Order: sequence, then structure tokens, then C-alpha cells
Amino acid sequence: SEDRTRFYGAEIVSALDYLHSGKIVYRDLKLENLMLDKDGHIKITDFGLCKEGITDAATMKTFCGTPEYLAPEVLEDNDYGRAVDWWGLGVVMYEMMCGRLPFYNQDHEKLFELILMEDIKFPRTLSSDAKSLLSGLLIKDPNKRLGGGPDDAKEIMRHSFFVGINWQDVYDKKVGLYQIKQNS
Repeated sequence: SEDRTRFYGAEIVSALDYLHSGKIVYRDLKLENLMLDKDGHIKITDFGLCKEGITDAATMKTFCGTPEYLAPEVLEDNDYGRAVDWWGLGVVMYEMMCGRLPFYNQDHEKLFELILMEDIKFPRTLSSDAKSLLSGLLIKDPNKRLGGGPDDAKEIMRHSFFVGINWQDVYDKKVGLYQIKQNS
């Protein structure tokens, strides 16, 4: 549901904001690397592909990640920055809301072509705020991607999908799943 995705998405944004502020890019965001703690809060696991010491404008070159979640700039073998994490967030949140990946093919070459070339398609049931958020996170150009600018996570936090969320409470884990509703 969108409410559930809003809650978990907010927790992931908060976690990535924490990593980015510590000059760490995660680089492998996917559902398999997300777990719930005993209180139902998101825990990010498997930090094996993290890159440390990445300042706002710093870039990386290593081709790494999980095929279905790879950002276009990684596939194109371009230098890339923190915006790869926001692409991963877009894929994860799309998967949570739609029940499937935004781009999929068992053949990795065809999958990569879909990621690079295909427009994103949405179920009719998604709200306009959800479509706007996912469209912004899944912009193929990392410089135009939601969160891809100097404001990083703050740009995503200001998006209308997250209206009404107290981000400090999310960071402090003072809110639970059923306390975050649409436009709370």
C-alpha cells in the first residue's frame, strides 16, 4: 500500500541521508538488503558495496550492484555519485507499491536496455503523488533525478508524497507504521 510504502520509504530516506551525511554511498539498495527490527523499523543490511569518503561532488566508477536495481549511469560506465542510491530507492518503492520491478527481463542485456531506454509504466491505482515521486526518483539523468542535486535527501523529504511527515521523529524512530497516513 502507499501508506506502508510512505512509512518504510521515509525510514529508508532517513537512513540514506544519515549515510550520505557521513560521506558514504550505499550502492546496493534492494529489498533483499532491507530487514525489519523487532519494533517494525527498517534496518539496512549488507554494507559490502558501500563507498566511503564520498563528498557532495565526488564520483565513483566501479561497476557494482544488483542488475535489476542498477542506475543508468552505472550501466553506461559513467562516473556516478550519491544519486545512485536515489535510483535504488525508486526501484524499491516502485516494487513496494506495484508488487513488481519497474524494469525486468531474465536476460541481463535486455534488462539493461529496458533500464536505459524504457519509460516507466504505472498501475492506474497509484496516486498522482506516488507517480510523481517514483517518476522523479527514476529519472535516467542523475543530475535531474529527485535527490540528485546538492540538497540530496532534503529534496526527497520535501516531495508531496511525504507531506506531513516529521522527519526528526522518523530519524528518532518515534513513529510507527500506522502513525503515517497519506497527508497526515
